[in-house]
Amino acid sequence: MPVINRIAAFAPEMTGWRRWLHRHPELEFNLPRTSEFVAERLTEFGVDELHRGIATSGMVALIHGRAPGPVVGLRSDMDALPITEMTGADWASENPGRMHACGHDGHMATLLGAAKYLAETRNFAGTVALIFQPAEEEGGGGEVMVREGIMDRFAIREVYGMHNAPNLPVGFIRTAPGPVMAAVDTLKVHLTGKGAHAANPQLGVDPIPAMAAMVMALQTIVSRNAGALDELVVSVTEIHAGTANNIIPETGWFGATIRSFDPYIRDLAEDRIRAVIEGQAASFGVAAQIGYQRGYPPTVNDPQKAHFAIDVAREVAGADHVDDNAPRDMGAEDFSYMLEARPGAFLFLGIGPGEGLHHPRYDFNDEALPVGASFFARLVERALPIG
Repeated sequence: MPVINRIAAFAPEMTGWRRWLHRHPELEFNLPRTSEFVAERLTEFGVDELHRGIATSGMVALIHGRAPGPVVGLRSDMDALPITEMTGADWASENPGRMHACGHDGHMATLLGAAKYLAETRNFAGTVALIFQPAEEEGGGGEVMVREGIMDRFAIREVYGMHNAPNLPVGFIRTAPGPVMAAVDTLKVHLTGKGAHAANPQLGVDPIPAMAAMVMALQTIVSRNAGALDELVVSVTEIHAGTANNIIPETGWFGATIRSFDPYIRDLAEDRIRAVIEGQAASFGVAAQIGYQRGYPPTVNDPQKAHFAIDVAREVAGADHVDDNAPRDMGAEDFSYMLEARPGAFLFLGIGPGEGLHHPRYDFNDEALPVGASFFARLVERALPIG
């Protein structure tokens, strides 16, 4: 079954929503204009209940079907990124240094499109809970919404989410049972030595060579401590030290991201990182303060719900436009917290060629909106059949 005719008919309206949201990006939990815009649209559609102020700016809207039944949750993230936009589009960001560079504007417009259709037709037995979540990029808004009790409060039985995928053909949908995105942990190491004149390094304790040695040694964790088939990434992404070419600095720091799937590998990486840094610090005579933060867990699809979602995707996109064995992605998602709380699935929707996520020239392709909205709508009708 292709894109739903009714949704195709109001696709230009969805494009208008998406481009308004793109022009007005906001960050993390502070989403006053974004949340107000979404709430206004949901009210216009005639949702039965609208619960706002969850996780500060998040909300859950309920649409009841024609008969009683269980509750299915559909989620969209809402926040943007601290990036200066370079698309040159007519709908480019009007907020300097902020940009919808991950497509959350498209995610919101997609879920709003499904909401409009479902509120009009109500061709299901039960309730759909539309979850609009803040702070996916930074802050773990998904975890906060779960911690504030949305799953129990709204009796959500299962939950589904979708993310756009640049350079996947428009309307192509992919996912897989089990883990689909990685856990993410963050490392920040502050080193303290002893400052000195650069002409007399013997009078100081230089943190820069220590830092360089640590960065190189950390790379051996993946190549020599984890197995060749284990999925692990250790990437040092920041190095900061020094103020002038004739000064040995007193301090310096570096940061890294660590991605994994398996809990054992996740623990191994942290243990080895701490051991490497402490050993190198001792050998160079510097003090090391290690900050290691466990972040989002892996995004793990329930096998049964993933297969169900794949069947729905085939109805909407066509069997030749669905990949049910997508490779694991080392990116991370806080939808993982919702999948820890309830069974469900996370899928990826192709938006065609273009710059990748988090790039200043990235833009969501509006042609994908009707496909995503039709998928969500059909999923509800299939999950909550009448009769």
